[in-house]
Amino acid sequence: MKPSETDEVIYSLEHKMLDRGVQVFSAFGKEAIDTALRADLVVLNTAVAGKWLDYVLKEDVHRVLPKVLWWIHEMRGHYFKLEYVKHLPSVAGAMIDSHVTAEYWKNRTQERLKIKMPETYVVHLGNSNELMQVAEDSVAKRVLREHVRESLGVRNDDLLFALINSVSRGKGQDLFLRSFYEALQLIKQKKMQVPPLHAVIVGSDMSAHTKLEMELRDYVTQKKIQDRVHFVNKTLTVAPYLAAVDVLVQNSQGRGECFGRITIEAMAFQLPVLGTAAGGTMEIVVNGTTGLLHPAGKEGVTTLVKHIVKLATHVERRLTIGKRGYERVKERFLEHHMAERIGEVLKEVLRKSKIKSSKHL
Repeated sequence: MKPSETDEVIYSLEHKMLDRGVQVFSAFGKEAIDTALRADLVVLNTAVAGKWLDYVLKEDVHRVLPKVLWWIHEMRGHYFKLEYVKHLPSVAGAMIDSHVTAEYWKNRTQERLKIKMPETYVVHLGNSNELMQVAEDSVAKRVLREHVRESLGVRNDDLLFALINSVSRGKGQDLFLRSFYEALQLIKQKKMQVPPLHAVIVGSDMSAHTKLEMELRDYVTQKKIQDRVHFVNKTLTVAPYLAAVDVLVQNSQGRGECFGRITIEAMAFQLPVLGTAAGGTMEIVVNGTTGLLHPAGKEGVTTLVKHIVKLATHVERRLTIGKRGYERVKERFLEHHMAERIGEVLKEVLRKSKIKSSKHL
């Protein structure tokens, strides 16, 4: 589905696919229907894609269902609607980014919608080779670090805590800023010897003028920490910011992230992660080893304050946690790990869909 006006994200994605020899069709054209009917396997990407099945395939939908692998990345409540997912029991398989999300989908579809999940496979995501190249190139990292810090007006020795996610309540920027402010107060009260602390919110969108965006900026002004908090517009290019900061804060609220790709990207840059003990983050971050976890919600603020102060005051601890995070990424969160896992799922689902299709005929 393409919006009529040019969209930077879609343009970039489409060209990445074309460069790799992937054909791109309109979601609603005849080509899409013909291709789906002829294909050996159809991968539906995201829960929302379920609406496409009925809308486009209409009476042919049952010919396609036995060869559908449904790749789901969401765990927000509003995706659990029958109009999206009613065909789940009939597809060849589902693929989900974390065990905790797979379990959630299984329970929720059964309890709320009274439907059964198909055979479900968990595939953790992996960092792209391009990102790893930058993360492992000390010269590139130094150049990016200097450039970004200069643009933010931050000195080389200052400590930067970043939250990289589009601004929304679910991503917890408000609670992060509260924790950051309280950490600054605590450091001042106890006269701790630490470098100046800064917070960076990458994922801002002033043009949207959302209530939350205005609230965040008002809070910063009210607490007089404008020189310590920096807002950066949302971007597809996160590597420069990961090279420039010292700690990643993953503060997703509620059920957390389905997986949280930014977490493994930060770990590739040897950044310790301060994450919520929710969702996929718990399958990525080893608490106390590759990061520190705090509860989601307002009750997590006190713990997050402690963790910010701990990493600000213990340089060695910060660096050790970062190194261990990088080792964990090398062990299990690279592109080739993900490709191998997806390869196994595709083989299994193709085998099953062939059996299903032959029965169907």
